[in-house]
Amino acid sequence: MQSTRRTNRWPNTKGVALVWLIAGFLLASAGPIEGQTPAASVAKLAPREQAKENADRQAKEWIARGTPGLALAVAVDGKIVYSEAFGFADLEARAPVWPTTKFRIGSISKPLTAVGLMELVQSGKLDLDAPIQKYVPSFPEKGSVITVRMVAGHLGGIRHYQGDEFVIQKHYGSVTEGLAIFKDDPLVSPPGTKFNYSSYGFNLLSAAIESASGRDFLSYMQANVFAPIGLVHTSADRNAQIVEQRSRFYELPENGPVENAPYVDNSYKWAGGGFLSTAEDLVRFGSALLEPGILNAQSLKTMFTSQKTSAGEETGYGIGWGVVKTPSGKQIYAHAGGSVGGTSQLIVYPDSHVVVALVTNLSGGTWKTEEVQAVAEAFEAIKE
Repeated sequence: MQSTRRTNRWPNTKGVALVWLIAGFLLASAGPIEGQTPAASVAKLAPREQAKENADRQAKEWIARGTPGLALAVAVDGKIVYSEAFGFADLEARAPVWPTTKFRIGSISKPLTAVGLMELVQSGKLDLDAPIQKYVPSFPEKGSVITVRMVAGHLGGIRHYQGDEFVIQKHYGSVTEGLAIFKDDPLVSPPGTKFNYSSYGFNLLSAAIESASGRDFLSYMQANVFAPIGLVHTSADRNAQIVEQRSRFYELPENGPVENAPYVDNSYKWAGGGFLSTAEDLVRFGSALLEPGILNAQSLKTMFTSQKTSAGEETGYGIGWGVVKTPSGKQIYAHAGGSVGGTSQLIVYPDSHVVVALVTNLSGGTWKTEEVQAVAEAFEAIKE
């Protein structure tokens, strides 16, 4: 299903300090779209068709707000019940988005990395409560113990992006080489005392994964996470390689038309924000974590339990996942992603086993988190 209508009147909301859950892009509703099923008619359909029509309508609205292309997928009880693509993967070539189009998923790379980390924990190769220097001795001592668990929950005090680091163009040949960007900088807070979102913390975790597994990070992730779950369209965003069905990437300047996003080389942050994926792969990934499988029950519980500061305050973040409740009171495990030329959202509903994923090729985004939640929650009626 394709929808190519878009407008250039929407402001650019791109920012470099995107946190784990993108907190609503406060944009006005674009209203009904030509050819779209009216909301009143949708309400007369059976629950399954109503949920699908609602998802179509919402996706077309995001396109109308200025997103060049997107893919949206929903899984229920591990089965994909909805998967559609809208708009263009390449505006110049007028190449449409397909469900197999690969988008930059930004910080949704962190939940993927977290599963790789927990696989090493349950196999006894890595200790979450060991100092990070046990696995990455090149990382300088900072005066206080920083554990692997702290780093994975953004409690290690490691800084986030500064200046123009979000658009680094230099290629880094290894994970450890990329640590030079931040490893000598002071902590932003004492370890354990405060939640400070840090993509660089996940760069550090990827170095720990390499040390504990004895393999380079990308090979380890392919063999131990992507392949076992069946994520055939998920990979590193390597610029030099030909990647089949990789989207082009765009941004929407304020008061101007859509433009190509600036060149960026994500080799400095594979673990924290450097992967490509599809909406279908992401809902497969989320569904694989609803029951013990690639991870055992204890590992899942650890990953999906909110960590606490040293003062006992919950952070709303476990290991690589946000652990919160929706405005409707439903428990979710979630992460959003912001990239140069891409925004994305992955939400897992553990009680109803509904998983939703949205991937786009626009910096900033034209959607709200609660809109993605509403798409998912409409599919809960299928189970009734």
